[in-house]
Amino acid sequence: MQGMKTMEKVNKLLEERGRKAYEVAKEEILNEEIEYEPVRDALQYFIQELWHNFQHPALLSLASQSVGGKPQDTTLVGAALVLLTGAADIHDDIIDQSKTKDSKLTVFGKFGRDIALLVGDALLVKGFSLLSEVCEDLPKKEGREIMNLVKEAFFEIGVAEAKEAGFKGNWDVSAEEYLDIIRMKAAIAEVTARVGAILGGGNTKEINALAHYGRTLGILMTIRDDFVDLFEVNELRNRAENECLPLPLLYAFRNTRKKSEIVRLLRSDKITEEETKEILDLVLDMKEVHQLKDEMLLMIEHEEDPLVQIKTNRNVFRLLLSSTLEDL
Repeated sequence: MQGMKTMEKVNKLLEERGRKAYEVAKEEILNEEIEYEPVRDALQYFIQELWHNFQHPALLSLASQSVGGKPQDTTLVGAALVLLTGAADIHDDIIDQSKTKDSKLTVFGKFGRDIALLVGDALLVKGFSLLSEVCEDLPKKEGREIMNLVKEAFFEIGVAEAKEAGFKGNWDVSAEEYLDIIRMKAAIAEVTARVGAILGGGNTKEINALAHYGRTLGILMTIRDDFVDLFEVNELRNRAENECLPLPLLYAFRNTRKKSEIVRLLRSDKITEEETKEILDLVLDMKEVHQLKDEMLLMIEHEEDPLVQIKTNRNVFRLLLSSTLEDL
């Protein structure tokens, strides 16, 4: 991988570690006998074309291995997480009215609200059903703990989504308020790392260290995505109309003079490429936005002490963290 950028290395690593679980999840969906063609087509479209979630099963595998566990023992739990996070993603698109992502139609954009809602529900049921089957084969206490942890994490992101929905169209939301939502959404990354450590037989210190790491990584990845959304016209337009504004904009709004200039551009009938570039030129060099990047760097540095607790994969975990700052 010599000569590759950090994020390219990370994506390659995550795919290698998470593909087996993704393939199991895909097989679970494709083998379902669904008579109603639109729902069947939508499920197949989502799992084959859109939802290549290698990240969560990869983190699960890495966390298990880092405390002495066997990565292959996490595959089925990883597959369940692929399905469950897919359900959350579709429901999120419905709430945010997101019709496209990465230049592809979402299930909501291609099949409409009702089909998207049913597909999201199907993935949720299938995901928890698979997770329950896996946990039944584990020691009783461990299986019950994992089920409860995953359930609580999804309740937490549900509350986060509800709070975020209440901020729609409100450009006076503070950066701190939105950061609180981002922290709550990182519950899935935290529970993924925690469950991986439990499956790997980690001790209490190792489990807690990896859980803390997972929450931090989830926060940083979400903030990175918010930076990326500034460069995407359709994403920025949809966020201005139907979601919270990206976090870097909320940091930029701390400068009241710059805020008025940015708001003028955002209030355009339809944000264009040119207006997006103007917003970028205004925002990226602002000291308030550099402060956000400094805070991200500080979060990375604070993970050094927890990582001392684990046996292996420290450099891999550091690489995942550092990738979140690349090209920002």
